[in-house]
Amino acid sequence: MIPTSGVVNGVCYAQSFWKSKTARVAYGLYNFLSFYLVILLIFVYCYGRILVVIRRQARVMAAHSGQGSNAAQDHSNKIQTSIIKTMILVCVLYTVTMAPIHIYSLLMNFNLVTVTQNAAFLVMFIGYLYVCTNPFVYAIKFDPVKRVLLGLIPCKNNMQAPETGGYA
Repeated sequence: MIPTSGVVNGVCYAQSFWKSKTARVAYGLYNFLSFYLVILLIFVYCYGRILVVIRRQARVMAAHSGQGSNAAQDHSNKIQTSIIKTMILVCVLYTVTMAPIHIYSLLMNFNLVTVTQNAAFLVMFIGYLYVCTNPFVYAIKFDPVKRVLLGLIPCKNNMQAPETGGYA
């Protein structure tokens, strides 16, 4: 950070002064690849490994339960479907919310856009949405937590029908 920083009119600007355009473009590409695409690939790989382990366990359980038991197979299919839905949700949420900040940073390093404070705050806010919503995605997908959270929501079907008696 220090070689690319400078003070102009008493304000410190980080990553603003590059010795060459090539270094700036190389840094932009490295930053985009390592902090956006590689993270997305790690998500997909890890969820894929989890799914492989669950399928292996399902095969072992099916072999032990015999031919007559479909309950174990149904439970296994439910778990696999839940993991796939969670994987898709987390990956899509990461892709959509983190793309603006990484694309904006990449375009800045290619000198295609200029840095404006409003744009920087907007893309950072969108990126922080992922950080804030990610724990809730996992909490909602976990059945005991889901039941507690649903119990906290006030329902309107507790209302009783009005009595048909007369009032004096």
